[in-house]
Amino acid sequence: MAAFPAELEAQGISVIRGLAMDAPHQARSGHQGTAMAMAPLAHVLWTRILRYDADDPAWPDRDRFVLSAGHTSILLYAMLHLTGQGLSLDDLRDFRQWDSSTPGHPETGHTPGVEVTTGPLGQGMANAVGMAVAERWLRHRFGADVCDHRVFALCSDGDLSEGISHEASSLAGHQRLGRLICVYDDNRITIDGPTDLALSDDAAQRFGAYGWHVVNLGEAADDLDALEAGLRSAMAVDDAPSLVIVRSHVAYPSPGQTDNHEAHGYSLFDDEIAATKALMGLPVDERFHVPAEVVGAYRATGRRGGVERSAWQQRVEALGPRRAEYEACLAGRGLPGWENKLPSWSADQSVATRKASSGCLNAIAEVVPGLIAGGADLTGNTGTDLSGVEPLSPANPAGRKLYFGIREHAMGALMNGAALHGGLIPVGGTFLVFSDYMRPAVRLAALSQAHSIFVWSHDSVGVGEDGPTHQPVEHIMSLRAIPGLRVFRPADGNEVAQAWRLAIDRDGPSAMILTRQNVPGLEGTATTEGVARGAYPVADNGHPDVVLIGTGSEVSVCLAAAATLGEQGIAARVVSMPCWELFAEQEAAYRAAVLPAGVPRLSVEAGVTLGWERWADRAVGIDRFGASAPGAEVLDKLGMNPANVATQAAALVAGQGGNP
Repeated sequence: MAAFPAELEAQGISVIRGLAMDAPHQARSGHQGTAMAMAPLAHVLWTRILRYDADDPAWPDRDRFVLSAGHTSILLYAMLHLTGQGLSLDDLRDFRQWDSSTPGHPETGHTPGVEVTTGPLGQGMANAVGMAVAERWLRHRFGADVCDHRVFALCSDGDLSEGISHEASSLAGHQRLGRLICVYDDNRITIDGPTDLALSDDAAQRFGAYGWHVVNLGEAADDLDALEAGLRSAMAVDDAPSLVIVRSHVAYPSPGQTDNHEAHGYSLFDDEIAATKALMGLPVDERFHVPAEVVGAYRATGRRGGVERSAWQQRVEALGPRRAEYEACLAGRGLPGWENKLPSWSADQSVATRKASSGCLNAIAEVVPGLIAGGADLTGNTGTDLSGVEPLSPANPAGRKLYFGIREHAMGALMNGAALHGGLIPVGGTFLVFSDYMRPAVRLAALSQAHSIFVWSHDSVGVGEDGPTHQPVEHIMSLRAIPGLRVFRPADGNEVAQAWRLAIDRDGPSAMILTRQNVPGLEGTATTEGVARGAYPVADNGHPDVVLIGTGSEVSVCLAAAATLGEQGIAARVVSMPCWELFAEQEAAYRAAVLPAGVPRLSVEAGVTLGWERWADRAVGIDRFGASAPGAEVLDKLGMNPANVATQAAALVAGQGGNP
């Protein structure tokens, strides 16, 4: 293992600090202060602590580093450049510019070496918990020979202020995730001013109460040996996550900006940068100064994991019969032919789609080895309860069922972290109305294209007696508004099965929107192609006078309305549209074949009508909150019945226009 030359360490840290000033200054945008203060920590991590190979940033058994304080992205980019992980000096010069590899906040999949997308505070910390769950799960399922690493995270005062940090840290302590080490940059600065304007928590006591091991290093932000010792003491603890607290000074060693809250952002300009560089012995008139001997030393340490990676590869090849399972886990896929295990339902079987989903999950668990599932205290209600398996716990780290507790926001972010770590396909469930509690994590799942599967049941006013607090109306459409999220609202059990096939076999996140109440089976089996294309006819007269477009439980309403219309001499085609996003991806000819031009279209969905103008001329929906009453009665009172749909369709055919 190549050791970083001691005589170059001070210069190397100064170079990092110089880059932390220069890149935001060139962009006239960014966050300089934290990157400057944390430069010694970054140096220690990348040269003394982290296990990685710069020649293969995606090595599955590398240590993970999560920059939860994503606003200090230039610190991460500087280290990725110096250690040779794919970023050039020109990339740093293009910081925060269009189409650059160095965006304002780290984006996984966009920049090599970035593990998760961070910026919204608290998300990265929760992602790190999910990564630690995945590491421990893989280690205990396949052995330490192929999975044996740690997860490090750098978090800020802002991360610890966000509610998601409480949820995630509580669960991490409960799970006793010993391979998780979070460094808390205690700089006592926020955008508004000192943290004591709004924060007086004792972080050490708080995390101790969660069951974390706490190392309080005090004023050690510039003491390399103390930083290393603190990290190694945390690494020696294997039965609890660790919080390493470091008191730092934002923008250090700037003579005019140290400890100034404005230095949280972009506050060091030409004169202050020159003064700071002079203090550090850097050329004051040169931007992006990186001496050859410094970059050479960092590149040597960046390659130190090559031997370990080669040895790891040999151990993977020696896994024998279990290698196929291991590689399926890493790929986030099922074993060959896994989809043949999916169940099917006959047309005379009426089943709630949440129960059909549960049947699918339990049927495929054996052949999708990385699948873990659970709910936010609604595991059974949402159909995310894997039967016959032990829960994931400190005593059973390779369990397949994870009880998230009433922590929807953390659940979403943990799922993303586990998925982006690799090895797990996480499934998490709650009621659709509570998807609001986890929306920031869902958005980041889409932005990151994390292979997370969100199960949201009790999908309409059909929830019934619990009333409008628990009856979603705006939620489905708000989720469709998120780019990159596949939203499935299947009409029966067979559509549920096909949605699961697509969710497993495709990258990126999927949302399963499922009913509480039973729904009738559709005539015929939902074809693989039909659901995969997002919309397809389920009843057709060949030359329709009107097209009824339904989703979920309203497809059966459309079928009944079509029968009524037929008695009136109006030929109706019924289209099931389980996934808008997939239908929008189809070629124009297919979309035109399903929704022919010149034929009026009526959409039917038990939710807000906003957005349906994309596909329909008129919409039957619910543009108000629901009410407390039996679910079938609420649906009927609010117009989700065949008679109203037939009336609206007949009016549309008669030329009475779009929505009243």
